[in-house]
Amino acid sequence: MLEMGTIIEDEALRDRLGVFEDRTDAGRRLASTLSPLGEIENPVVCAIPAGGVPLGVEVARALRAPMRMAVVRKVQVPWNPEVGFGAVTWDGRVFLNRTLLAGLDLSEAEVDTAVAKARANVQERLKKFAAGRPAPPLEGVSALLIDDGLATGYTMLAAVEAARTESPRQVVVAVPTGSLNAVKFIAQKADMVVCLNIRTGYAFAVAQAYERWHDLPDREVQDILTQAHDMGLY
Repeated sequence: MLEMGTIIEDEALRDRLGVFEDRTDAGRRLASTLSPLGEIENPVVCAIPAGGVPLGVEVARALRAPMRMAVVRKVQVPWNPEVGFGAVTWDGRVFLNRTLLAGLDLSEAEVDTAVAKARANVQERLKKFAAGRPAPPLEGVSALLIDDGLATGYTMLAAVEAARTESPRQVVVAVPTGSLNAVKFIAQKADMVVCLNIRTGYAFAVAQAYERWHDLPDREVQDILTQAHDMGLY
């Protein structure tokens, strides 16, 4: 087993912007880092939609590993949906950032409404993206959680905790880019964090690591998953 807190980065990419062409390029470069790591035995790629799906396909192809959806949805602040104060996972578990929540002055009803909205979105995405396919089991394997970046890390934390409940041999988080604080935060929970482009500045945006960036619509995600299914990955 790996020791908790292992972090792997590409030091040449530290604090750089625009280092990946797009998510596909980032996925291929992430895969080239993961492929030689002998510690990652029997991986199952757990792609977090939407942004983690193109990367997950590239990693699954390179590692010849099965892929599954790791649907996690942030619990949104009512007046700013870009900000989350927690997350709901594919198994229905709810994780709330109590420190952030304490400063939001939300009523119990507002919190419940936001959680219900996130839970409904998770169920909708499971139906849409999993399409009834059985998910490869995580028991005894390396759960490889893939997303397009780590900003605060709180959504990934929920994914790590949900994956742990399925008794994997280890949980590895792999992302192209992330803030140093988020990477250290997740490294306390995962067995390994692979983050090629770690950035230390106060302000951080995942999109800044990419030359071409757009929010992935569900239709595009479904098309990518159809291609992955045709390749026998999903």
